[in-house]
Amino acid sequence: MNDARLRIAVLISGSGSNLQAIIDGIETGEIDATIVRVISNRPGAGGLERARRHGIDTEVIDHRQFARRADYDRRLAGRLEALAADLVVLAGFMRILGDAFVERFEGQLINIHPSLLPAYRGLHTHERVIADGQRQHGCSVHYVIPELDAGPVIAQAVVPVHADDTPARLEDRVRAMEHRLYPRVVQWIAAGRVAMANRSVVFDGQTGQTPVRLETGET
Repeated sequence: MNDARLRIAVLISGSGSNLQAIIDGIETGEIDATIVRVISNRPGAGGLERARRHGIDTEVIDHRQFARRADYDRRLAGRLEALAADLVVLAGFMRILGDAFVERFEGQLINIHPSLLPAYRGLHTHERVIADGQRQHGCSVHYVIPELDAGPVIAQAVVPVHADDTPARLEDRVRAMEHRLYPRVVQWIAAGRVAMANRSVVFDGQTGQTPVRLETGET
């Protein structure tokens, strides 16, 4: 029987908590997809063991073994194409991919970022949000384009920032929402509800809508 489910490759660098959320969604039937490979740029990434426990094939492509970023990107791209991945999910993949790689997979490459984009691109978002006195924070799932954290946003999840928050406490609340949001977006893509066209999100056939927002219900 031909399996028409979306074929996903997941790229990780660390513990793989968002990977786990997607695995759980697939196993419960909430996501109509299959993970064809989990690839890490770090041999010791905890997410590799998570994948193995669920019978998912894993692979390490260690960036330290490549003299140039472009060489690494070419190897990774070749593996993804050999796997016939329909969607490449960045789940804590802590490596900037070059423009040629991103353009090769544009429209098939998504990422989750811990801020309400376009605010707070880059690193240390929780510390920066607290330092600026913001009252809301969250995460965004977006398509990846060559400009860092600048691709069209599909959906966001919002959490309040409390007066006594530390970066660690705020990070924990944001991550909990990541684990709800990312599987939902992957399923929308698997169901054909979401795509990218001309660097805009197409949602249920409509282009350029405001990103869907998921609220915590907290005050």
